[in-house]
Amino acid sequence: MEVKNHLIYYGTKCNTSELVDFVSHTLTTNAESEKRGKRKTPICIWGDHGIGKTETIETFARERDYKFAYIAPAQFEEMGDLLGMPKILSEDSDRDTTIFVPPSWVPKEEGPGILLIDDVNRADDRILRGIMQLLQNYELVSWKLPRGWDIIMTANPDGGDYSVTPMDYAMLTRVLHITLVFEVKKWALWAEKNGVDPRGINFVLTYPEVVIGDRSTPRTLVQFFENIRLIKDLKADLGLVKMLADASLDANTVTSFISFINNDLSKLISPEEILDAKNFEEEVLQVIKPLVDRETKRVDIISVITTRLINFLKVNTAEFKKNQLANIKSYLKMDFLPNDIRLIAAQDMMHEEMAPQLKAIWQDEELGAIFLEGL
Repeated sequence: MEVKNHLIYYGTKCNTSELVDFVSHTLTTNAESEKRGKRKTPICIWGDHGIGKTETIETFARERDYKFAYIAPAQFEEMGDLLGMPKILSEDSDRDTTIFVPPSWVPKEEGPGILLIDDVNRADDRILRGIMQLLQNYELVSWKLPRGWDIIMTANPDGGDYSVTPMDYAMLTRVLHITLVFEVKKWALWAEKNGVDPRGINFVLTYPEVVIGDRSTPRTLVQFFENIRLIKDLKADLGLVKMLADASLDANTVTSFISFINNDLSKLISPEEILDAKNFEEEVLQVIKPLVDRETKRVDIISVITTRLINFLKVNTAEFKKNQLANIKSYLKMDFLPNDIRLIAAQDMMHEEMAPQLKAIWQDEELGAIFLEGL
């Protein structure tokens, strides 16, 4: 347990990739336990609102062909919403038996599958106590979850302004805990994969400190970026952009976004423009250099552009053309590119998910000399 700013979190703090590894390992372990007739262990993912807990699990299930069921127990008004409705079975006139018919959300087919209990500690105490038996035995009164199903819960931290029902230790000790935190580069890669407006990705990479607030969260930012997608020139429609921002975000985030537009940072060169440039010096170098190579070097800007480029290469794994590979080399050789950023790029490009062509870039003697000279 960790207490920070009166908020109580449980388990190791992790980013999205680490969370996925943790969930994957735990579900594999649970499958083995089930084969041996042992009890499986549910997972509870803690974290601030809007940070992507639910979406991470939905994506995990979809990408691995898991069946998926979802409940939000905060919406349950009666115990019947959780337990199901009673039904009398009459075997004979002297022996009537009452059973509970499973509610509609209970899976009927065998797994592998994930039952996501979302915002579990926003449920009232009666419902929360009822969920305890489900966590313990994967069953409630007259029905069981089918074989191969796992339970994952999400929860907001105790304390602070969150309207939550504290979980006692009898419930806490029935599950494995982990806390998801926002990591800007992991979010940027997710955003690249999911087609978030590139101007929005640039903004979050430029101003990561404004992401977590009362109303500014990764979720509300993505909502805002979707609402400005059809606005081609943000500066020309600044009044409308501000109204849309005010509708979703904290005031300081709105101020930062307006500044981002006024400083033309929403128009940073894109990965596609770098890769497809016919004349690298004119179309790329002379565009980036005045923005970055100033009396006080704008490392933040070159970091944003480089992160976008690397993430684009991770997402788009098709074979690259010769001129595109040449442009990547030219980019990495730019004399004002800080060597620590060049090092991070090298590490990312050597990752197994990257195309072999990209790994071969680092065999370039001139690039190798520049890299070693900067160490």
